Amino acid sequence: MCCSPVRPLVPGGAVLTTTTNLERVEAPVTLKAYLLCVFASFGGIFFGYDSGYMNGVLGMNYFVSLHTGLPIPGANATAAETASFALPAWQKSLITSVLSAGTFFGAIIAGDLADYFGRRITIISGCIIFTVGCILQVASSTGLGLIVAGRLISGFGVGFISAIIILYMSEIAPRKVRGAIVSGYQFCVTIGLLLASCVCYGTENRTDSGSYRIPIAIQFLWALILGTGLTFLPESPPPPRDSTYIQDELAEIIANHEYEQKMIPTTNYFDSWLACFTGGLRNPGSNLRRTILGTSLQMMQQWTGVNFIFYFGTTFFQSLGTISNPFLMSLITTLVNVCSTPLSFWTIERFGRRPLLIWGALGMVICEFICAIIGVTRGSDLSAVKAQISFICIYIFFFASTWGPGAWVSIGEIFPLPIRSRGVALSTASNWLWNCITTVITPYMVSTDKGNLGSRVFFIWGSTCILCFFYAYFLVWETKGLTLEQVDRMMEEVRNPIKSAGWKPHSTFAGDMGLNKSGKPPLETHVKVQPGDNAHISAGTHAPHQDEVGLAVNPAAANHV
Repeated sequence: MCCSPVRPLVPGGAVLTTTTNLERVEAPVTLKAYLLCVFASFGGIFFGYDSGYMNGVLGMNYFVSLHTGLPIPGANATAAETASFALPAWQKSLITSVLSAGTFFGAIIAGDLADYFGRRITIISGCIIFTVGCILQVASSTGLGLIVAGRLISGFGVGFISAIIILYMSEIAPRKVRGAIVSGYQFCVTIGLLLASCVCYGTENRTDSGSYRIPIAIQFLWALILGTGLTFLPESPPPPRDSTYIQDELAEIIANHEYEQKMIPTTNYFDSWLACFTGGLRNPGSNLRRTILGTSLQMMQQWTGVNFIFYFGTTFFQSLGTISNPFLMSLITTLVNVCSTPLSFWTIERFGRRPLLIWGALGMVICEFICAIIGVTRGSDLSAVKAQISFICIYIFFFASTWGPGAWVSIGEIFPLPIRSRGVALSTASNWLWNCITTVITPYMVSTDKGNLGSRVFFIWGSTCILCFFYAYFLVWETKGLTLEQVDRMMEEVRNPIKSAGWKPHSTFAGDMGLNKSGKPPLETHVKVQPGDNAHISAGTHAPHQDEVGLAVNPAAANHV
């Protein structure tokens, strides 16, 4: 094995060793690292609250009257007057979808910024942009100009946060509980939805601008908490510098990066983006297939139709005409969402990613078709409507405990290091693109002045959930219990997602690259990192672990760690 100069990796003259022991490819994670992940997941509240508060605001009497010019119906109003008192479909579509449009572009931009400035700084920048957008929304009065501009700008901030927090948490979280920890992001999304429903429920009857300005203004608090908190946190949790576990994990990351760079080298900015689309469609482990998998997985999450309830649930319940308090009903559905999500913390590690997505899709198919059939056959029967609401809640349970967290967990695990930030960014952007498409078309499908599908819309969402079922069975990989580097190897070797659950790690990247032609570890070829700007490969300052071997590292690989 040749010796080559490398950039310093750890200060203080520590020796970087490699390992062939599969149990030493990941360092033990400290309590501080767990707490950092938990705090980072707080960013999900942005996504959830911003989605949820508009659901309530669109049904508020003052807001509707402000933007339509129609008088608020009194106690003696006819059924026709009450039914016509609503925002037109185009206004609902514009107000809700413009946030997702901004978030789409924000997520893509964040992929670049995360590599150049770091994960933490990118998230903080997103908080600042989000705050600017909130200011514009609070300042809005008559007309849609400021509120639309504010939601567009806030969308850029949410895009930064939603894309990079998943990346940040996936890289920090230990493999055995990575799914549970990343699921915490989705849990915070549900908390944000619940908080938005609570606030809107408390302000719905106000007859002044506070009815919608208070729910908007509370968002400043989320930006302040996350942005301020991250300024005091490190880019990653600092491990013990003299731990051989740390050296082994770092060596495995470097070796994996060198392997990826050898397979698909990148030399400039454009190459780094083009790398996301290399490898061809025939190779299941190619970067192109992974990018398609990540973006389509987020598309499928939106195709479950759950955001129909979270964006337009209040106005949908109003249109049924049999529910006395639509705001309370929306609060109940978001409460079901919150209570169901923590179940995934255990199931996603106990059963894996594939089973959750497969069975979750099947459960949603059944519930949505039942809701559609009830609405079509006995939509005016109060007892039948109660049953329909019950199945809507069960449908939300299946989403919240499976596809809600499962899609986010999977996109954080399937991309190799050279394209990870851009791959996650593209996948998140896909989520927001289809979120935008859904919010654009749904008002036209269900509004009484347009498609007026009513409960029949569940036939559409049920049909798309059938596609989600087959998608999960044939295309989703099982990544439970693997390091991110082991996921790379599994996708290259198995070549069939259906068989991925049976794959077991059998070697390490560092061990494979460190062994000589005879299959024996080379003698005294540990990477010794000296203080200062230069480092070299030399004899180690301590005896290597019995299953550790040396690693030659080039400067490029070290610079990317």
